[in-house]
Amino acid sequence: MKFQVLGPLTVLGDSGPVALSGVKQRATLGHLLLHANEVVATSALMWALWAGEPPPTARKMLQNAVSALRGLLAADDAEDTRGGPVLLTHAPGYLLRVDGDDLDLTTYRALADRGRADLAAGAWSSAARTLRAALDLWHGPVLADLAESGTDWPELRTLAQARSATREDLYEAELACGRHHDVLEELRTHAQREPERERLCAHLMLALYRRGGQADALDAYRRTRTALASRLGLEPGRVLRAVERAVLDHDPVLRQPDALAIMALDGEPRRSRPAAGTPVTPRPAAVAQATLVAPATLVAPAALVGFDTRTAPGPPAPPALPA
Repeated sequence: MKFQVLGPLTVLGDSGPVALSGVKQRATLGHLLLHANEVVATSALMWALWAGEPPPTARKMLQNAVSALRGLLAADDAEDTRGGPVLLTHAPGYLLRVDGDDLDLTTYRALADRGRADLAAGAWSSAARTLRAALDLWHGPVLADLAESGTDWPELRTLAQARSATREDLYEAELACGRHHDVLEELRTHAQREPERERLCAHLMLALYRRGGQADALDAYRRTRTALASRLGLEPGRVLRAVERAVLDHDPVLRQPDALAIMALDGEPRRSRPAAGTPVTPRPAAVAQATLVAPATLVAPAALVGFDTRTAPGPPAPPALPA
């Protein structure tokens, strides 16, 4: 039995899709899958299922939903020689044991982590392939069918942020490979949807500039600056301001594959910036400062992955990229 939560909740048995009955049964399974292989307290489940206002009969209704889910899992397990998922009672609540290969969320996280590690190591082509594979697992917002019915769990927002951060990791890898033409329209689309994401804006500016669009890159900066001011009451962070300055100055660093990593770590005067092809060795203080958004504005730390904790690529950089 396989489970999909990166989109509408879907359960696939050996004979095809498995029908789930009722919103509460779907929500119970969905919440347990978001915390697969972890104990979820009964009180937390009831809070999630009834939006913080469980009725007097909530515990009994939850028990009924769990019993029905166990019946579904047992029916499929009878045909599965590998052994399938198991829903256990485990104080102070329940534990849904699922093999990692049977849950798309687990697979996504593993691919995203591997792609991010490749990106940090300067293995940009491998990073791009792996990160694209991670994003291809998504078929809409997390538990889209439940979200449409009013479910609004913090986990849904956190995973949406993680998806955006993975997408930004992908664009950084693609830009480092010189594929700015290939990802430009994707960048435009997502920057329009999330104009306050500074790292995304930096990627769009870089792609536009490399295509010969200095004015377009500066327009993208102004849109994000306006969005930050109107939505969050913030000014752009140090790195995005550095990208704007580099675009204004036609700085050659913008042609380097790891241009954004260099600017994120460059807290020194321009004359001491590393020469082209020199590996960037971050200093702890510089890494700590390399943020695009004030931490207080984040829903999830993953929104800054690649700019505040990732070390710059280690291997020597290839020649500057063509326009």
